Amino acid sequence: MIETFGDRVIATDLEHGERKTKSGIILRDDDGKTHGIRARWAKVHTTGEKAELVSKGMWVLVEHGRWTHKFREKDENNELKDFWMIEYKSILAVSDEKPEDVVVNDSI
Repeated sequence: MIETFGDRVIATDLEHGERKTKSGIILRDDDGKTHGIRARWAKVHTTGEKAELVSKGMWVLVEHGRWTHKFREKDENNELKDFWMIEYKSILAVSDEKPEDVVVNDSI
C-alpha cells in the first residue's frame, strides 16, 4: 500500500503512448519527441494531507514533465500497477471524470 504525506500526489493512468481522438484518428506515440511536450492527464490514486484540492479518483492535467519516472507497486486489489508522483503545484486542471478527448499540442 502506498501512503503519501504533505502535498504529494500519486497518480495512475498517466497519458502516454499511442492515443485515439474522439473522432477515431490515431495519434502515434510522441513520448521523447519535441511535439510530445504537452500537459498530460492522470488519475489520482492517493494524496497527502496538504494536497487539498484533489482527491482519489479525480483526473488531473499536469504540466509537462512534472512527474517522476514510473514505479510499480501492488494496488489495494493486490494487482501490480504503474504509478507516478506528480508535482501538486503543477496541476493545471481537475476533472471528476476522465476527459473524453486527447490534448494535442498546437504550439509547433
